[in-house]
Amino acid sequence: MQLSSVLSRRRVVGAAAAATAVAFVTPVPALSFAPRSVSLYNTHTGEWVRTVYWADGHYIREAVRDINWVLRDHYTDEVRPMNAGVLDLLGMTRDRLETNQPFLVVSGYRSPATNHKLYLRHNGVASNSYHIHGMAIDLRCEGRSLPHLRAAAASLRGGGVGYYPRSDFVHVDCGPVRYW
Repeated sequence: MQLSSVLSRRRVVGAAAAATAVAFVTPVPALSFAPRSVSLYNTHTGEWVRTVYWADGHYIREAVRDINWVLRDHYTDEVRPMNAGVLDLLGMTRDRLETNQPFLVVSGYRSPATNHKLYLRHNGVASNSYHIHGMAIDLRCEGRSLPHLRAAAASLRGGGVGYYPRSDFVHVDCGPVRYW
């Protein structure tokens, strides 16, 4: 066997291996420095916030503080920092819906005690809900139907999306991707 044919085979095998490896690489989306905003109205307290919460590559502390206040446990007034992932899901859902209308918040953060009371009284409340961890929001959107909101949130594949038409809200969380 000649040296040139061995090198040619090695090149072909190497090129095939490289092409196969490239086929399995998942491109990472570029980090956008475009501002991110939300508009929220708490249906239980009547409070609202409309703010840019992320700009120039970082979260804006005062804006996130205001968001956390509006999303607090409305039964106890306990505030917990909301997970940045759920804020980003809200921002992306708002973009998907192509709306500037506020999200009407039914439930944001829930203290463990509040969640336990709701778990005992209502079917469909998880005993270890993502609400306890500041990772979930139950909401609807002005000017958009619940099915439209559900479809927009689900299309992002950014976490769990629950559909509760009889209770008039969609649940969005930044946990594992799942639908119910």
